Amino acid sequence: MQETQISLTETIENALDEISQRTGKPVKELIREAIEVFVSENHLANRRALMQKARGIWADREDIESIESIREEWNRF
Repeated sequence: MQETQISLTETIENALDEISQRTGKPVKELIREAIEVFVSENHLANRRALMQKARGIWADREDIESIESIREEWNRF
């Protein structure tokens, strides 16, 4: 695991110390968990934004079947 040095405000440091004492988790673990949540949420948000951006890019294509006709084929059984 990569070690990284960060600077925290006194308020954040005190809050982390309090949470650490209450939960029994080391401050390093609390920070790592918070970063994992942050990265996961932002990754998901980026995926959603890309999907929204791609929406309708084939709307003007006439050389492919409509989604309705494809769905009808799936539902024939």
